[in-house]
Amino acid sequence: MTRWGILATGHIAARFAEDLRLVPGAELVAVGSRTAETAQRFAQRHGIPRAYASWAELAADADIDVIYVATPHAAHHEAALTCLTAGRPVLLEKPFTLDLATSTEVIDAARAAGVFLMEAMWMRCNPLILRVCELIAEGAIGEVTNVQADFGVAGPFPPEHRMRARALGGGALLDLGVYPVSLAHLLLGAPQQVRSWAKLGPEGTDENTGLLFGYDSGAIATLSCGMVGATGLTASITGTSGRIDLPQPFFRPDGFTVHRAGAEPETIRAELAGSGYQHEAIEVQRCLAEGLTESPLVPHSATLEIMALLDDIRAQIGVSYA
Repeated sequence: MTRWGILATGHIAARFAEDLRLVPGAELVAVGSRTAETAQRFAQRHGIPRAYASWAELAADADIDVIYVATPHAAHHEAALTCLTAGRPVLLEKPFTLDLATSTEVIDAARAAGVFLMEAMWMRCNPLILRVCELIAEGAIGEVTNVQADFGVAGPFPPEHRMRARALGGGALLDLGVYPVSLAHLLLGAPQQVRSWAKLGPEGTDENTGLLFGYDSGAIATLSCGMVGATGLTASITGTSGRIDLPQPFFRPDGFTVHRAGAEPETIRAELAGSGYQHEAIEVQRCLAEGLTESPLVPHSATLEIMALLDDIRAQIGVSYA
């Protein structure tokens, strides 16, 4: 049995708690928040036996095997270090931190302590996404030449909302854009050229952002994210001999369609359960059982390369959290 703790009590923490019920061998035993009231309320709602009024108290609980950190972005660095320095393995929500420097510090701390750490990029643990990667590796669509993906929501969000507030690491890029960026990275790796454009809101965070990645292979990725209109939330992966289309939402699809040259389109489907967070929890438990300190599905190297990309993009569009 893997005993889980959850650090934070917001919407994402609640969805993860629900999905953890779908994970064989998982037991949610504790929750920690900044106040006793919020921790106790969350514990009562989800049937969790222990509620802590501070992150440090949660991290000090030796009966916990791994802690899921689900705070807003700006608190990821502090929360993760609190857990890691106490010797607790961590599943850390995306984006990992606000920038490459603090992400490197967190990963260095985990490595120094010999403690498991993984970014909660649940898309990379999704069985259908993994099947897409397998098909591409098998040559189903030839060499990948183009990745297109979008993630835009309608809003509006008030200025103090985590999507807009600079103090909370707001902006479309870190909250939404990390998904199309991660998909492009998963399929093509780190680009050699990056171009980006954005409309900034009054808070100094990006509201609507477009990205173009260029690769020495000749491949390109055209990506977008925003909070000024609901986009299709789809993705398309084109190769030299075919194409794979991912429907809405591309990061948690219920299927995908393979277009092979000279063949009828083939649609591959899977039944959806929960919100989709259970797959990352299953991967964490597998890694812990095998004594791994990082996941091959979401390796530290990928997290750092993506954070470097996000830093580059933010510098181009003029978004700073300093």
